[in-house]
Amino acid sequence: MHHFYSVIIGTELLNGRRVDKHFAFINQELQSRGLLHVGSFVIQDDPSLIQNCFNMILQDSKSVMFCFGGIGATPDDLTRAIASEVFTGQPLALHVKAKELIVNQFGDEAYPHRITMAMLPPEADLLHNVVNQVPGFSLFNRFFFTPGFPSMAWPMIKEALDKYFPIQPMLFSTSFIVEAAENDLIEIMEALPKELNFSSLPRFEEHKRIVEIYLAHTDQALVEHWSDFFKESVLKKGKTIRGC
Repeated sequence: MHHFYSVIIGTELLNGRRVDKHFAFINQELQSRGLLHVGSFVIQDDPSLIQNCFNMILQDSKSVMFCFGGIGATPDDLTRAIASEVFTGQPLALHVKAKELIVNQFGDEAYPHRITMAMLPPEADLLHNVVNQVPGFSLFNRFFFTPGFPSMAWPMIKEALDKYFPIQPMLFSTSFIVEAAENDLIEIMEALPKELNFSSLPRFEEHKRIVEIYLAHTDQALVEHWSDFFKESVLKKGKTIRGC
């Protein structure tokens, strides 16, 4: 199974001048398709930080990345050059089709600045921009780079998901509340199989410790078996179980 990452680039998101909308979008898109979103990063327009983030994702042999922002023509738009270095090991090169699209859209106003958006990694394929035709780009059908504007980025993401990543079986999940501290349940948690999607969310409820247990897998029978195991083990400890 692919490991999906999202990287959202923009200092304006971290200093409060803008509010991010991309995480909620990509998380919902991936969940609705049965795809695994393993990491999301919101980072500033810092070349070292962007490079380190890309390198980390590249180290995951199963990674697929959707990157938002930083592919424009201003000095703080660093994504294209860094992506080229990290993912291809080559400098940017003029993409003839991207140049054609930009010139057709802006005419003489494409020069001298907008045309720099046609400088892309040598291996780049274009992502269609439904708003103004200035393309995003992808590398190896695995790493996807889109503008920071939702109206431009989101159709690119949907098109890529539809084209390259078939919908997977949906997870069957169950959740319940245990009236106990997490510490009381660790041995039960450790007995769960690694392939089971598991989380434990502790909180206080009227000064009483409770834990919300979540189990999920594409195999409903597996979830039901280990849910029963968990509940039976909890009851043996004299703890109370109830619905969420």
